[in-house]
Amino acid sequence: MDGETLRRAADAVASGGLVVYPTETVYGLGADALDASAVERVFETKGRDRDDPLSLGIASVDAALGHTRPTALATAFMRAFLPGPVTVVVERDPAVPDVLTGGRDRVGVRVPDHPIARVLLEETGPLTATSANVSGNGSVTRVADLDERVRDRASVVIDGGETSGAESTVVDPERGEIHRRGAMAGAVEAWLADPPV
Repeated sequence: MDGETLRRAADAVASGGLVVYPTETVYGLGADALDASAVERVFETKGRDRDDPLSLGIASVDAALGHTRPTALATAFMRAFLPGPVTVVVERDPAVPDVLTGGRDRVGVRVPDHPIARVLLEETGPLTATSANVSGNGSVTRVADLDERVRDRASVVIDGGETSGAESTVVDPERGEIHRRGAMAGAVEAWLADPPV
């Protein structure tokens, strides 16, 4: 990603717009995750049920600790698996808007292991981390496969080539629960079965 594209994407996020960005799993649809109006635009674009929460995409575990309140166990889990294709459910900070979490007290944290995503997140701060597709349709691994509805509503589309297509594993380490099996699910299970803390 060149500097001009990064600047345009960051400016779009700052003004409440949407951006499409690559991760190590699938393409994501990003908006300022701390701006309730911007988050609402993501739900509208995807046609997603408001009770189906979005995750918080963030540049690093340390940055995530500024927006969440994980236990020591959850923090150890995050440091073991992030960045990577794992979404970690932890208690959110009150500054995280209700619309992102469907009013729940917990939020999924995603630190992508992808250079473009990480640079973008370092520039913008927390973004929504949800697949760049219309709800009910398959996830997108190539920019060419973006739904027109998503493409038309995104201010910037960052093409990082084809992604792996694997979904992230969604896990609540504090409760020892895997909500969705995906990439690295076996390693996650092994850690939960015998936490090294």
